[in-house]
Amino acid sequence: MKQSVSTERVFSIFSELNRIPRPSHHEELVADYLCQFAERLHLEYERDAHNCVVIRKPASKGHEHAEPIVLLNHMDMVCVGMQNPLSDPILTYTENGWMKARGTSLGADNGIGLSMALAVLESNDITHGPLEVITTTNEEDGMSGAANLSKDFLKGRKVINLDSEDYDTITTGAAGACLQLHYIPVTRQESPGGKRRWYRIRFEGGLGGHSGVDINKGRCSAVIPVWAILATIYNDYDFLVSSIHVGEANASIASSAEVIITIPSGEAAEFVKEQEALMNQWLHDEYGEQDPHIHCTIEKCERQETVINPEAFEALLTCLEQIPQGVVKMSEVMEDTVETSNNVGRIISAEDHILVSTHTRSFVDNDMEALSNDIANVFKANEATSERVMKAPAWQENQHSDFLRLTSDTFNDVLGWRPRMVAMHFVLEAGFFVQHYPGIEIASIGPRIVEPHSTNERVELKTIDDIWQVLLELLQRLA
Repeated sequence: MKQSVSTERVFSIFSELNRIPRPSHHEELVADYLCQFAERLHLEYERDAHNCVVIRKPASKGHEHAEPIVLLNHMDMVCVGMQNPLSDPILTYTENGWMKARGTSLGADNGIGLSMALAVLESNDITHGPLEVITTTNEEDGMSGAANLSKDFLKGRKVINLDSEDYDTITTGAAGACLQLHYIPVTRQESPGGKRRWYRIRFEGGLGGHSGVDINKGRCSAVIPVWAILATIYNDYDFLVSSIHVGEANASIASSAEVIITIPSGEAAEFVKEQEALMNQWLHDEYGEQDPHIHCTIEKCERQETVINPEAFEALLTCLEQIPQGVVKMSEVMEDTVETSNNVGRIISAEDHILVSTHTRSFVDNDMEALSNDIANVFKANEATSERVMKAPAWQENQHSDFLRLTSDTFNDVLGWRPRMVAMHFVLEAGFFVQHYPGIEIASIGPRIVEPHSTNERVELKTIDDIWQVLLELLQRLA
């Protein structure tokens, strides 16, 4: 029997979440919110040392002996377009059936799924067995929350993960991932005197996007034109670099960049006239269809106090030239699916180092490990050190299991169509859950979220309602 519970509370909870800062590594306030949510409802909950929270709700009357069901989400988000993610608000609006944010990422990944889970906890009109709603931390930038869960944090072995972004699919597998931070040592030098000009090179307007699901869409990572322009002028101009800042988040395709350089005054006019025009023509030729708005500007700027030593800058150019960017290999067994990829998310110059982040993904754990090691060795050969922040295993469900068949049947009965069952080239925490909890089964579903991890992130409103109705019916059938 279809349960008629509206999504009104889902949207109001999402609005509440979007008033709480929740960038990765800073989830304390949203963890507080979840604990207070449980206390208000007089529900049992636990909070671990990594701020992961599990809230337990007893079964509906008459369904006490049903198998426990887990609803899984993460509480952090990728904060793009925010000057200060710890204070900047998310201002949402709706347009033509979509919810969007003004100038920032929306947080629908994974705020909408979390809002659904909390709405289930709050409602007394939904039929379900014993429930565990678990919300993890740092999913977007290391998955340390899931990686460090204790073996007794969960009792359930059937998991509905509400962190999928493809509305017409049940995600049954995900690539493994390795996030590394590389540090090229820098010796700051006093800026040279004499007649020199200072210029700020900017790349702006890129689409950016998710470094997993969007990696094969032909978009321009700002890392590429930064390397291109610096490598092009390397042999022609006596320039020095003062600062470099590329990208917005480790898990995103870089949509913007800024580099400040200085060159002798005698070369300045030629530099400005030629390089900006050449770079914009190249961007148009290479990315005019897939990423039409990315562009380059070169403007005069104020003198900087220090510059990066040439050896560090040369090491950066060499590393960027030698490590792969984008799709490395397409799958031979999964049609139109990326098997292995690598993305440079951020490049940031600091006082004593240049930070470069790399996010390597693959459905083949050994290939991911080998490529990650190759990348680290490139940096090592150039006097840099590497830190492995996260390594998440690949995950693949049995698509013929009773649990996934029931999930598919529920879609068909509620919405009138069967979803595809696919493995996706993004990383889910499912691999860690399979490691921690033997016998666990996971089905990942969610509304249609387009261009997560970018200022263009948006969620289709109708699909929220549809997935909500599927979730309610699936919980009832599992009870």
